[in-house]
Amino acid sequence: MTSLFAAIDDNVPPKLRNLLHSIVLVGGIAALTALCAYLLFGGAGVVWTFVSVAIVLLLGPRVAPEAIMRMYNAQRVPPGQGGALMRVINALARRAGLEVQPKVYIIPSNMMNAFATGRRDDASIGVTTGLLNRLSTRELAGVLAHEISHVRNGDLYIMGIADILSRLTLFMSYLAVFLVAVNLPLVMMGEKTVPWSAVLLLYFAPTISAVLQLALSRAREYDADLEGARLSGDPDALASALIKLERYQGQFWENIFMPGRKNPAPSLLRSHPKTEDRVERLRDLDKRDLEPLPLPTSPFEQLAELGRFFGGPRYHWISGLWY
Repeated sequence: MTSLFAAIDDNVPPKLRNLLHSIVLVGGIAALTALCAYLLFGGAGVVWTFVSVAIVLLLGPRVAPEAIMRMYNAQRVPPGQGGALMRVINALARRAGLEVQPKVYIIPSNMMNAFATGRRDDASIGVTTGLLNRLSTRELAGVLAHEISHVRNGDLYIMGIADILSRLTLFMSYLAVFLVAVNLPLVMMGEKTVPWSAVLLLYFAPTISAVLQLALSRAREYDADLEGARLSGDPDALASALIKLERYQGQFWENIFMPGRKNPAPSLLRSHPKTEDRVERLRDLDKRDLEPLPLPTSPFEQLAELGRFFGGPRYHWISGLWY
């Protein structure tokens, strides 16, 4: 896998490279799910597994963006309001070719965060008051462009496919362990045999799938960085915002769990690429063909009045979320 990615990295431009990475990773997750289904149920199991995935994707219930935002106690910016923030988001959405403008929600939290949810025709973007208060106008525009790129590129749909496949793999792993446990007395008496190599593969399959899913997330983040830089026309602003986010969020979590030292997670276990790698890629972009987005002079942080929040992030027991 590494040598394949190295060959891709050396021979194709960044946009196509990220697409190829995503195809390889989704294909790897799907192949792993298919192998687990085959080991448990045979060829028919593979067919029915992917038929089930297709049905869920086409007909299954979709979680409304509004429901997700309610989990964060977010307040929607009413249509026709939002001033500078909405003008920038609408301009970015037009540049991205989105036919429906994303809804915007303000999350009353001192944590610096922004995220997108939904589909191209029904997307929502959540922005915390901490982000509004701490980033400059240029930096915030860069972050918003990054989130709109996720919507434009269909990243939420791609990650949804990967998540369904990973959950199926986890279910089949549990089923395999259960079947082995049920039949263990017969195995010990010599009345049944167990293909232990298949059992081991099924046991470790969820871990492999999770690592591939994290790699897919990193590939989509790289793509959203590049696309967002083109939408805003200002890659340096997004790079600056990423540095601020790393500095602030890192300080908060390290003060709680690792005071006095910094111990980053291994790259394989990160859902996002390393900040220094993202910043380097952004600063290496050719800026000659980029058209900076005209930005308003009024400060975005005025919108923070929609939801005041003092203090650091805290754990919310009902939703199980930090914000």
